[in-house]
Order: sequence, then structure tokens, then C-alpha cells
Amino acid sequence: MRRPTRRPRHPGIPRTRMVFRDLAAESVAGILQRPARTALTVLGTLLGVGAFVAILGLTATARGQISSDFTVLTATQVTVKDVGAPDPAQQTGAATRYDFPDDADQRAGRLVGAVHAGTYWQVFKTPPAVSTRSGPAGAEAAGAEGLTVYAASPGLLQAVGPTLAGGTLYNTFHDSRRMHVAVIGSAVARRLGISSLAAQPAVFVNGTPYTVVGILRNVERLPNLLLSVMIPDRTARADYGDPAPDYAATMLIQTRVGAARLIAKQAPLALRPDRPDHLQAVPPPAPHTLQDSVTGSLDSLFLLLAGITLVIGTVGIANTTLVSVLERTGEIGLRRSLGARPRHIAAQFLTESAALGTLGGLLGTAVSIVVTLSVALAHHWTAILDPWTTLPAPLIGTLTGLLAGAYPALRAARIEPAEALRR
Repeated sequence: MRRPTRRPRHPGIPRTRMVFRDLAAESVAGILQRPARTALTVLGTLLGVGAFVAILGLTATARGQISSDFTVLTATQVTVKDVGAPDPAQQTGAATRYDFPDDADQRAGRLVGAVHAGTYWQVFKTPPAVSTRSGPAGAEAAGAEGLTVYAASPGLLQAVGPTLAGGTLYNTFHDSRRMHVAVIGSAVARRLGISSLAAQPAVFVNGTPYTVVGILRNVERLPNLLLSVMIPDRTARADYGDPAPDYAATMLIQTRVGAARLIAKQAPLALRPDRPDHLQAVPPPAPHTLQDSVTGSLDSLFLLLAGITLVIGTVGIANTTLVSVLERTGEIGLRRSLGARPRHIAAQFLTESAALGTLGGLLGTAVSIVVTLSVALAHHWTAILDPWTTLPAPLIGTLTGLLAGAYPALRAARIEPAEALRR
């Protein structure tokens, strides 16, 4: 049996073989031919990959901070609503009376895990006239129309996590004796022109005076209280009666971490053992559910922005590589005439673009880590850098370079030697 004959090689064309060392040397030489252009190309990839990692790192850091804040506030808060008894005459389920006992604050506060508890309700259906002067003329002069008046028990003022700008909070002594005192928010104080409590200023609510004993600067819960006037619960019931059906009382219970759901089960029975069905306790949502709802949209938005930055870096590398191919047409033709094959030319330009992408990815990752740590330190946050975003970042730069250099490399490989040397 005869052996198959090999196709004779043309004597004028030497046998060529692609060696990685030679490929790397040619690629480095091509990159260093235009150092300024190479630096700008790397800068584009650096910005793209760096922005990608930095956006994901800052998003994770902010998400951790948001989740921490929301978890602490919501996981330590239980709301108990007065759903009342059905009115047989109207066949409705609206609240028909004030179903919290007089010692509701103390009963809820004795539950294991409870810190502070208090009730509140809106006194007037329509905003009353509130001013520092008696009579309608005084209210008009003070420009305090539209303020809300809440009846709040002393425990409520503690449960909201107050920060005082001046004075003090009214207590059980004021409430039990139905004293005409009030605590107002800082915004209300500015509208009424109250800057100091030294002269014991008073606010008139529909002509009834209440001595201001404290001004709230901020609260952790129920921020609407900063835009309202708060008077003791028993004082409000003595002056204006029980809450209207549309403004039933609500209790806020501040709990320790981990006790909220148990307190939500126990609170209606502890407050009204005879009619626990008149009260409805609302436990806090599960922490993971809250985190997903708050941060899901942020993740999608920032991932989109990170993808856009990577596209910009890819376009930059592709543009630079294509221009390099056009400028080096003569060099390509000379190499082809000396025996280089199309795959050798394509491999060289792919290696150059991949090297640029890898270098930009490494520098971008380093810069993004520094930026994330700096922002976290400046805001006193805990920096969160997920390994799945930082470790593959240089590889993302490499893949970006390969993708960007694919078309220029194919175009360079298709250049014919004779046509290239004629240019």
C-alpha cells in the first residue's frame, strides 16, 4: 500500500509556526509604538471596569447601610390599631369608641421586650386655628393655619425616639391631671415665631391655650409629628371627647430587637383581655422582605449604569485597535509577504487588545476599591466588597478587550500582501 504523498511546499515560502513568545513580543512592540494612544485606551477601559466595580461596591455598601437602618427601625416597632366594635345600627366595622384603657402605656410597657409604648390620634377632622394669640385674628397674623393637632400619651413621645431642641416632654403627671400643655415640632415653632421657652409661651388651638413645654428637633419614628402640635391624651379627651370613627387611636410600641413579633401577638390581649378583637396588632415585616423591596430597584439601576460604562470602554478599545490596523497596513503586508498567515495577524491584534483590556481591568479594580473604601470611611459606613465583583474584574477587562478587538483583528487578517504593499 502506497503512502499518501505530502503536498510539496513552495521553495520560496518558509514554514511558519506561531510561537507564544514571538506573539507576545510583537504585541508588546505594537502597544508601545503609540504610548499616548495606548495610555488613553487603557484609561477608557480603566474607567469602564473601575466604574463597574465601584458602582457595584458602592451599591452593596449603601444597601448594607440602608438594610441596617431599616431593619433596626422596623424590626423594633409594633403598631396596634383600634378597630373597635361593629356598630349594629350602621352595620359597619368602624371604631365607635376609644378602646385603649387609661393605663395602656403601662400595660404595653410591662410586656417582655417592650421599651416604650404610647397612643396617639388626630383630634380634629379639619385643621384647627393654631397661633400664639387668642382669637381668629391672632391665628391669621401668625400664619399657622393648616397645622395638625395630635393627642399623644406620654409614652408615645418616648417611643418615637425624640431629640429635643429645647424644653422637656410632658409626662404622666401632666396627662393624669389633664393639664393644658403641648409639645411642638421645630417647624411649627418657626412658623409660630417661638424661639425660646424661657417665657413659657402658649399656643392657642381654636382659642384654647396650651403652654409649650418642649420643642422636638427630630424623631426616629412618625416624622409627621414634627409638623404638628401634641397635647396629652387625657386632656384632649376631656376637652374634645373620644376620637372620631375616622381617626381611631393607634398605639406605637418600641421593642427590643427580636421581640416585636411576640409582642404583636400578646399586645391585644394585654391591653383588652375582655375584648382583644377590638385591637389589631401589626408586626414588622420580615427583614429580608424589606431589604429586597428597598434595594431591588437600586441593584437593577446601577447594574444598567455599570453595563453602559463597560460598553463605553469596549467601544474605546475597538476604535483604537481599528485605527491601529489602518495605520499599520504596510507592516501587515510586509509580514504577510514574509510568510505570516492570517491567523498570525489576527492573533497579534487580539493579543494587543486583550492586553490593553487586562491592564485597564487591573487598574480599574484597584481604583474602584480605593474609591469604595474612601466613600465608606467618609460616611462612617461599613465597606462591602463582594468577591464575585472584584476578583473577576480583571477577567472582565480581558474579555472586553477580546470582544473589542475581534472585528479589527479579522479585518487585519483579510488584508492581502500585494494590496497592502501598494499603499
